[in-house]
Amino acid sequence: MRDNWRPAMGWLHTWAGLITGWLLCAIFMTGTLSVFREPITHWMRATPTLATSAPPVSTEHAASRAFDYLGRHAAAAQRWRVDLPQRPGEALRLFWSDAAGEQQRAMDPASGALLPRPWGRDTDGGRHFMVFHYSLQAGLTGFWIVGVVSMGMLVALVSGVIVHKRIFSDFFTFRPNKGQRSWLDAHNACGVLALPFLFMITLTGLAIFYSSYMPLPLRIAYGADDGAYERFQQALSEEPASPRRERSGVPAAVPHIAPLLRQARDLTGSEMQMLLLEHPGDSSMVLRMLGSEPDGSTSGSIRNQRAAVLFDGASGVPLQVRKPDPHAHQSVGHATHSVVEHLHFARFGGWTMRWLYFLSGLAGTALMATGTILYLVKRRQKSGGEFGAATARVYRCIEALNIASISGCALACIAYFYGNRLLPVALAERGVWEVRIFLLVWLAALAHAALRPRAAAWREQWSLAALLCLGLPLLNFVTTGQHLGRYALRGDWQAAGVELVALSCGALMIVIARKGRTS
Repeated sequence: MRDNWRPAMGWLHTWAGLITGWLLCAIFMTGTLSVFREPITHWMRATPTLATSAPPVSTEHAASRAFDYLGRHAAAAQRWRVDLPQRPGEALRLFWSDAAGEQQRAMDPASGALLPRPWGRDTDGGRHFMVFHYSLQAGLTGFWIVGVVSMGMLVALVSGVIVHKRIFSDFFTFRPNKGQRSWLDAHNACGVLALPFLFMITLTGLAIFYSSYMPLPLRIAYGADDGAYERFQQALSEEPASPRRERSGVPAAVPHIAPLLRQARDLTGSEMQMLLLEHPGDSSMVLRMLGSEPDGSTSGSIRNQRAAVLFDGASGVPLQVRKPDPHAHQSVGHATHSVVEHLHFARFGGWTMRWLYFLSGLAGTALMATGTILYLVKRRQKSGGEFGAATARVYRCIEALNIASISGCALACIAYFYGNRLLPVALAERGVWEVRIFLLVWLAALAHAALRPRAAAWREQWSLAALLCLGLPLLNFVTTGQHLGRYALRGDWQAAGVELVALSCGALMIVIARKGRTS
């Protein structure tokens, strides 16, 4: 039994890794990009920069202008939402719903003047990469596929550790230009380098959705109706439930927002970012204020939560206050769930931790890629004819899937950014069309891989992806007039970072296209 143990684990590692590896490459690649989903969304929106006034407009003044406008033009709406500017030159964002549907406008916080529509570009932004990462943009079906593939990932990780006798010594060994040996060395190095991260990110990804993957305990304890999950979360947090109010029909004046903003700042010690008013103009009004997402770089804790204050809209009395205190008391269940979420989403450690997650995600993606390539390199050198007369066709199919899952997915990711800049600004459902471009380019990459010789397909897809990455700053300048220099002058390093990473990826892809032979 001992003699058969390692070969059995080797078989399990090979097939669990290969079958799940194709989707895992795409899942890890998009998950790695989603670490920077806020900067990506900021770059893709490409909102014009307003002239800043001196002295700068206060938050209270800007919020008052927004509420004045909504009071005149959206008095019958069910809800108002105001996003306050977070950077100099940003506009106020106003959202409400009325008989015509969901409405939004941008406003100059200094003058109160409405800005042209659309202000910036309607986009799915970095959220697309996050949604694809956990559901493949395929709804509930994709959600379950990702769950199954993640379990396969754990099987491949555990069996991989068992298979490699000298896994840590192999980490320091790399023999270039040695064919199969080189691919195995690269696979081992990426695996050892990212192993703790890979275990953590896979386990936390599964744990976040435990109530969806194992719904029966939740249904038994809290029922199967629409409010079951909310009751579960309420019990987990042990916090008083937010009041749910129906319209009373009794008119009431919309509160003056400036003093409430000052009060929220005094109560939490944080600046507010978002204002939500339910049932404006009715005595049942509830005003919720949310602070900015905490940076987490100086708190010394994984559990970082944004500040929030809930006011009675009619009287202005605070109903709930949540401070951004990472050491605040929480129930064991809620604290555990919070830690798991923050570990997976990198909501701690600031930008340093996000860069560490990004680099670890790239190493994880390289692990999947080298593993799927290694399978074919080994079989090509010593084929066992395990599929009989169809062996050659099966290998050709695996080759096409390898190419599409690695270089094809990279090509689809950069094409997504190009779609954002090239689609008409006024196009309805622009965000949906951006996602369609991603999926169509990925499908085209699979067709290209199936029709072209293997080496040519790899070279052409990496070369095209490199060209698109290097051309992204030029495209941005031609379509929006914005560029790296302008971003740097106004201190917008999030937008600048997107283009710098694109240029770096383009340079790396040139190296891969020239030297990254897969045979």
